Amino acid sequence: MIGRLRGVLVSKQPPWLLVEVGGVGYELEAPMSTIYDLPGLGKEVILLTHYAQKEDSVALYGFLQEAERALFRNLQKVSGIGAKIALAVLSGVSTNDFARLVHAGDVVALTKIPGIGKKTAERIVVELRDRVDGMVASLPGSAAAGAPLDASGEATVALQQLGYKPAEVTRLVQKVAADGDNAETIIRKALRAALGS
Repeated sequence: MIGRLRGVLVSKQPPWLLVEVGGVGYELEAPMSTIYDLPGLGKEVILLTHYAQKEDSVALYGFLQEAERALFRNLQKVSGIGAKIALAVLSGVSTNDFARLVHAGDVVALTKIPGIGKKTAERIVVELRDRVDGMVASLPGSAAAGAPLDASGEATVALQQLGYKPAEVTRLVQKVAADGDNAETIIRKALRAALGS
């Protein structure tokens, strides 16, 4: 199995990456959470990997953080979730926020993640709650770790579902969010800012 790659980032065409290691180019799929934090082309990169072999295909997935790889693997243990949905989850929400949502049993918030319907969200809560408990306990501010996303967090997820890039969403939300704003207000203000009006 291939567990880690260290090489030069040759190409970045989401969700695909090409990393050259010792003259061999490895094609990997990666979540947007990893892709946005990658160095520039031609720079050295170290990726944790997940190797998947099926009857008719072989795939390699790359991650910058162990928490991302662990969540990717755990998600696929849930009935009805494959690699594509697992990548979509990692692209749509941080591992910390995902752990909090599952720990809190927040099915409604989970369904806001692309590719997750109500039944799948319910299965995730039942099947992964024990697995994410360790993650939640180790998170900063874990006394409130069971709390669902705050207004800014909800707005961030919603804006990403509308197709905005995570980095852009973070910038917009930080720019427009004010104390006391609910998610809907933040979304409206962020959209106005994005459209320049």
